[in-house]
Amino acid sequence: MDLLLVPSIWPCESTWRNRTQHGERSKLGQYAPAFMFSFQRGTDQKIVTNEPEGILWRADTGYGPGAEGTNRINATLLSLVRNEEVEGIVQAMQDLERTWNHKFNYPWTFFNDVPFTEEFKRRTQAETKAQCNYGRTPVPTFVSNTADICAAELIPKEHWEVPSWIDDELFNESSEILKENEIQYANLKSYHQMCRWNSGLFYKHPALKDTQFYWRVEPKVHFFCDVDYDVFRYMADHNKTYGFTINLYDAPASIPTLWPETVKFLAAHPEYLHENNAMPWLVDQDRRPEHNMKANGYSTCHFWSNFEIADMTFWRSQAYEDYFNHLDRAGGFFYERWGDAPVHSIALGLFEDASKVHWYVSLSKPHILQLMSGVNRFRDIGYQHIPYFNCPNSPKCKGCMTGRFTDGESWLMKEDCRPNWFKYVGMG
Repeated sequence: MDLLLVPSIWPCESTWRNRTQHGERSKLGQYAPAFMFSFQRGTDQKIVTNEPEGILWRADTGYGPGAEGTNRINATLLSLVRNEEVEGIVQAMQDLERTWNHKFNYPWTFFNDVPFTEEFKRRTQAETKAQCNYGRTPVPTFVSNTADICAAELIPKEHWEVPSWIDDELFNESSEILKENEIQYANLKSYHQMCRWNSGLFYKHPALKDTQFYWRVEPKVHFFCDVDYDVFRYMADHNKTYGFTINLYDAPASIPTLWPETVKFLAAHPEYLHENNAMPWLVDQDRRPEHNMKANGYSTCHFWSNFEIADMTFWRSQAYEDYFNHLDRAGGFFYERWGDAPVHSIALGLFEDASKVHWYVSLSKPHILQLMSGVNRFRDIGYQHIPYFNCPNSPKCKGCMTGRFTDGESWLMKEDCRPNWFKYVGMG
């Protein structure tokens, strides 16, 4: 199909002049206008392409591997992964490299609590022209041949081990109760350790010391849509803190004291509550009142954090540091199953400006389309983590049915909490 692209916004001469005066590149190749729709050549048929409005950074120049990447910012693709998950992470890398990163060559950073095998390093490096970091301080950008210099360094012991204040006997007793309540992974200590690390420790690793943005990637996830602009640049240029695709309800039995502990923290630190917070989304009791009741005041709505594109400046803030330390001392990462998804979501909902959270949007249902009027948003990253999807309506997407939320049992449909986010916050 021959497409004639029609721009939604062409920057005027003064815009280019102002950007040049402020030290930004003035070449048209560095800035390309967003195309919200196109027409099939020779017809009047409009085709939605779903890129966000505004100036976008394209991969024309400045995004080659190594020293050629003069336009890349301090960002990375990030994965906590085990050696035995190499097949799953290779598949995920293939998807994301094909749809996005082969154009922009952002580095990959892999973390593990045991050394990576040579096979893992060989197979993952083979999937990308970009630099791979296996949990060590990143190689300088002027080094061009990265294949021979990737070495393993573990997650720091003090970041992964169960903290000294956790009672092992109480953990075992609590795990049995969680199992009786059918809470998945309740008796796996490593799962609790992972949730704690992802909640408040990953961004403290020395390998990320000079990194601001990350895109989290897990084994076996799928990406369906070609994305032709620098997503990290978009986040930075538009002052966005967090991007998500899927918004779910959590299992109340896994987090019964998370909200009460949060309320205690807010009572001690009212100064951290942002004036444009998302509190109504966090405490909603209209759609799933039983969840709010069992979670002691929390709706259990959360961003499904296996996909997140975020600015680590927020996690490194004093508000989040104090909040995480409060939760950590309360013990719920081990005595319950507090996950990084609700912890991140509650913190963002309370301490951040809600307008800085972006949905990488899927156009599907009429009530969602109606809510989108006049709102700046992403609509172009197709994603799947079993059993849920984010499937945009775009000709750039393949292998994902537009609007699909799940291909699992029909009862899973009620786990979609996106309508609540739109109701209380909007589209971001």
